[in-house]
Amino acid sequence: AIKMSETPSTNFSMIHAASSEGQASYPRHFNVTQPVVAKRISFYKSGDPQFSGIQMVVNPRSFKTFDALLDNLSRKVPLPFGVRNISTPRGIHSITKLEDLEDGRSYICSHRKKIQPIDLEKARQKPLPWQSTRPLSARRRAAQLARAKEFGPACRELPVVVQTPRKLLVFKNGDPRTRHIIILSRKITQNFEAFLEHLTELMQYPVVKLYTTDGRKVPSLQAVILSSGAVVAAGREPFKPGNYDLLKYLLPDQLPRTSKRIYPKGQTKPEGRKNGNWKVSIITSELPCAGTSSQIYIVLYGHHRSSAPVYLYGTGGNAFQEGREDIFTLKTGDIGELHKIRIGHSNSGLSPAWHCKEIKLQNLFSGEKFYIPVCRWLAQDREDGEICRELPVFQKGQPILPVTVYEVRVTTGERWNAGTESKVYISIYGEKGDTGSRQLFRSKNPKKFLKGQVRNGWFLDDIVIKDPTTDLEYAFLCHRWLDHGEDDGKITRELYPIPKCLGEFWAAESWKLKKGNTLQFYNRLSGGFVRLHPDGSVDALGEKTDKNGLLDVIVKRGNICIFQSHQTRNLSLGLDNVSGMANGGAPCELRVLYLPNRCVILESVMVPGHTVAFNCQGKVADESTDSYAGLSKEFVIYAKGVFHNSAVILLTTSLCQALTLHSDGSCSGAGNQSEESHWKVHKISSGVCMFESVKNPRMFLRIKNGQCDGRGTGDLDCHFKIQKNLENGSISLESVKSRGLFVGLLPDGQMKLVLYIKDASVFFYPQVIQFGREKPMGTSATASQQEEKARESGNQVEATYHDRVLLSDDEWRVLVLTGNTGTRANVTLWVYGDRGVTGPLPLGKDNREQLFLPRKEDEFQVQIKNVGKIYKIRIGHDGTSQQPEWSLQMVTMQHVKSRKTLNFVANKWLSRIQGDGDIVCELPVEEDGKAIFPIVRYHVYVYTGQLKEAETTSAVYLCLYGERGDSGVRLLHKSDMPIKFQRGQIDKFQVEAVSLGKLKKALLLCEATDLSQYWYCEKVIVREPMKESEFIFNCERWLPFMSQGIIHSEIELYPQGKYEGDWKITVVTGDFEKAGTTATVSLYAYGEKRSSGPIILGSGKHQLFNPNSADIFKINLKDIGELYKIRIGHDNSGKDPSWYLEEIKLEEIASGEVFSLTVDCWITENEDDGDTCKEIAINRPKKKPLPLVAYEIHVYTGSKLGAETDANVLINLIGTRGDSGKRKLHQSKNNKVKFQQAQVDIFVVRAVSLGDLKKVLISHDGAGPGNGWFLEKIIIKFKEEEEDQEVLFPCERWLDEYQDDGKTERELLAKSK
Repeated sequence: AIKMSETPSTNFSMIHAASSEGQASYPRHFNVTQPVVAKRISFYKSGDPQFSGIQMVVNPRSFKTFDALLDNLSRKVPLPFGVRNISTPRGIHSITKLEDLEDGRSYICSHRKKIQPIDLEKARQKPLPWQSTRPLSARRRAAQLARAKEFGPACRELPVVVQTPRKLLVFKNGDPRTRHIIILSRKITQNFEAFLEHLTELMQYPVVKLYTTDGRKVPSLQAVILSSGAVVAAGREPFKPGNYDLLKYLLPDQLPRTSKRIYPKGQTKPEGRKNGNWKVSIITSELPCAGTSSQIYIVLYGHHRSSAPVYLYGTGGNAFQEGREDIFTLKTGDIGELHKIRIGHSNSGLSPAWHCKEIKLQNLFSGEKFYIPVCRWLAQDREDGEICRELPVFQKGQPILPVTVYEVRVTTGERWNAGTESKVYISIYGEKGDTGSRQLFRSKNPKKFLKGQVRNGWFLDDIVIKDPTTDLEYAFLCHRWLDHGEDDGKITRELYPIPKCLGEFWAAESWKLKKGNTLQFYNRLSGGFVRLHPDGSVDALGEKTDKNGLLDVIVKRGNICIFQSHQTRNLSLGLDNVSGMANGGAPCELRVLYLPNRCVILESVMVPGHTVAFNCQGKVADESTDSYAGLSKEFVIYAKGVFHNSAVILLTTSLCQALTLHSDGSCSGAGNQSEESHWKVHKISSGVCMFESVKNPRMFLRIKNGQCDGRGTGDLDCHFKIQKNLENGSISLESVKSRGLFVGLLPDGQMKLVLYIKDASVFFYPQVIQFGREKPMGTSATASQQEEKARESGNQVEATYHDRVLLSDDEWRVLVLTGNTGTRANVTLWVYGDRGVTGPLPLGKDNREQLFLPRKEDEFQVQIKNVGKIYKIRIGHDGTSQQPEWSLQMVTMQHVKSRKTLNFVANKWLSRIQGDGDIVCELPVEEDGKAIFPIVRYHVYVYTGQLKEAETTSAVYLCLYGERGDSGVRLLHKSDMPIKFQRGQIDKFQVEAVSLGKLKKALLLCEATDLSQYWYCEKVIVREPMKESEFIFNCERWLPFMSQGIIHSEIELYPQGKYEGDWKITVVTGDFEKAGTTATVSLYAYGEKRSSGPIILGSGKHQLFNPNSADIFKINLKDIGELYKIRIGHDNSGKDPSWYLEEIKLEEIASGEVFSLTVDCWITENEDDGDTCKEIAINRPKKKPLPLVAYEIHVYTGSKLGAETDANVLINLIGTRGDSGKRKLHQSKNNKVKFQQAQVDIFVVRAVSLGDLKKVLISHDGAGPGNGWFLEKIIIKFKEEEEDQEVLFPCERWLDEYQDDGKTERELLAKSK
């Protein structure tokens, strides 16, 4: 065994595009994006003024729900039960919605309804680093201990028999002068958590962690007892080296020391204790710098057991120096016959390197002596870098054990934040003892243990250890976190070796080989399934539906199985020339070997190396032919019943990443295969399922509005078609409602909607936790068949049961009458009622060839739940098969219980080449021979843009939504133009549907899989014949489009309308190379009543603000009053944040008033004045605009020692007409190096006139090595209306986390000069 340890979307459905009719079009790319208003909020902890608060930016993109905010805060604010309540500082008002949070305000977090108010001024003072720790509560520590116990022996510590020290010396971390000697009594050593609580009370210091005096972490109470008699108590800060001199304070009572110890005559010790006394003599070499400042320890290994690590302390503080011999007496107890020792040091002090010459040992009881030559460096910068060495001991008559250099390969997991920067230690255990804890610090990779984002936690995939003497490899699987904040919170794992042949995939795939399972074996070379025919012959040519390919697992011992034919019970797959054989023979026992490509090899147990193999024609391979190696021996295993009703499964993408539903309804791949990753299967029909969270009942996986989450309610959005990928054994989940959209999961755990099924991110490998039923209850046969079966059985109880199932309120019979032309395509039905919709309902049976024949009526039984009064149906087919054309005459629906009948007269062609070219039709309910709603043929005009390459040949779909449901997703197939969707073209289509009433929105979908086939749609206009009204749906966007790194192929459009406060913003980027930006752009609007706050327009990383482009946004500026200025800027992020802004156009939609604001300048730190934002005044007719004023800012840094700063300084000027916003003081006009001691720096900030200056907000970001700053004063000079003005803002204070009051932001009031 080994032991490892370590030290510590944009919601595009809300995009409303403004009209661009009547305006001259730009030869530019247009993008329409919904901006986000950001709020900067501070959160504090209830009743804890020492908690310095959390500053967060809250907007709909970062937190879609209030619960998501609570979950995020729970990880940041230390409360026993997480953040469950947010209140105003006095606790008067409780916050329950994101909209209730106000920009710039502070709030209190609590896990109870009632909060404890705190002094916000005190809480805002950032504590000093050594005051930043906090003790864990006893309740929390008890909870952690209880959680740890759940994992039992997997995380147990190996027992070591030692003499427990009665006294323990405890030092304060970083301050050896603060120390306490305690007695390890039974009262304080009940558990590790209680012991830390006792130390916290004793030392008046929050103790969270313990270290040995050489800096190694002490993780448990047992480690405390096994320590050398001294520990260092620390909070959350790392270990601080110091002169923790144990000998000075504790030597007289215990611990190893020099051998000059004299026992009084006549005083004897028990024999067992005498046998454990050793004299140890250690000689340091005479080489230059051979001595060490580290603490030396030694471990003795005997045949009974090993000693604990014993630290060796000399006298006078000069042990282990050049040419010196140090002698010690050790008490180890009876360890048995000595066979090896381990000696090492703590690598501490100014010169830790040590060269040991030799070691002598003498058993004081038996007198036996041992001489061990060493002559090696123990130093990280010498020889092989090791700071501990194992040395064998020679015993007469026994061979010396060799010193082996084991090769350790450590694999960090594929999780996004799997890497660690912590120190990693390993202990290897074997038949002859262990290696002790060794730090893994010397790797062949320059950056070890790194994968994605780095933090203290670590996700370990596996370890492989190679023994070079035997050339054997031992694999140790982990696939778990070593992290206080993940999994079970453990940072130590015990791993046990597994057979190398099983590897990591055995852990993920072995569930398939459970006894009683029914399997199929797919051969990738032949493209067929292994079949065991009744005559005993075997081939690999079977179809998936071939029953001869079903094999039952009847015997399982580890990875050894017997596979019995499910169809012919007396035959099993055997390896006597690969054939079917009578059950029970040795040739039938097959060893299943898993490969990294998720395939298996079936090897004979009786004849190792003999495997099941087929050639490319699917026949058994000839042993004399060599070409049958490779893929012909590899099989993909499929288990039957994975998606049976009520099954509980995992949807994994890798060995430890499973699709997980979080409490806020979001989904990701950050699951640890706990109950949060368990999904219950609801089988709708053959190959169509829904997935309900086991942890959160009534929450279903769904695809809606271009996003995938777990907030489904069981409607059509939650229906997924299971696509099986035979080549790799995976499945893909395709939305039934939005065909072509698949659930995708990236390696970093982010959800992604994918259009292409061969994208690796859509591959899920299901694992069955619990098998379900083969078919949903009551749907195994038609009504007449079940009633007949009940009568034939003669069992009245059984008949009554069937009647009870049949006569439920949800059962309907559907009768479909075909006209003169039948079809073999897949037919689907949707049913609409006044309370909802059910569908798609596949209308199919086992014998498909007998369905929908000319002039025949087919009967089906379906379940229709909670739709209310039915008013229409939609029926259609998928256009597949050699006979897709279909003449539909009539559909009749009959309620099984009430016998109520609904008639739907069709008399239509459902064909691409017959009739109107549509393969879907809608039919209203008829009452008294008349339809209750008319059928409307909507005229749809689709405008393709004028942009270059705006045309497409991809399939385009449209769905109209109105007061009475929707039209369903329809392919825009038959245009009035010879070639559809050409640049600058208007295509006219017709969509026939039962009257939808007033249209509310439209869903537009473009299935382009290649960038060259992307389509630019300008708008869609829908007209209803015989009515003058029309609905205009502006798009002005490329489809598909990318938002926050996710490709969206569909967009929801809303009819054009005029809403109070709506503005259309057009941002024009320069028309030369590199004019675009990768940064995130924000807009501030200032009105006579108030300002808007930051409105995030979007990021250049998401296809916005490209060179020679005009990006269009719709924002709402309600209640700000008459607009008088705007400020636009970016956050200087990304690889190329420089941006050349040409023009901004603002159009008030309600009034039609347009303002064109010319900018024509760079917004970048590297050009002009180095400002990353610009202010522009609004020029209104008959009203003089406010002037643009250059404010000259003179910043006086104080003359105190250390007054200078390297941090980034920001200033916000506030006057009677608003503020300038936070501006970085980037380029000093008079000094190359800013903010030096006793220096005056001059900066210029340009802003629309602020009126009379009242105050400034000055702050810095704390960056750089010298981040503290003493500001003397600020003088602002400017000229407005031909008058020179000067305003003084005195300060005379520190802006320093560790000086004054700890604030790094000051509000300075104007003082008249």
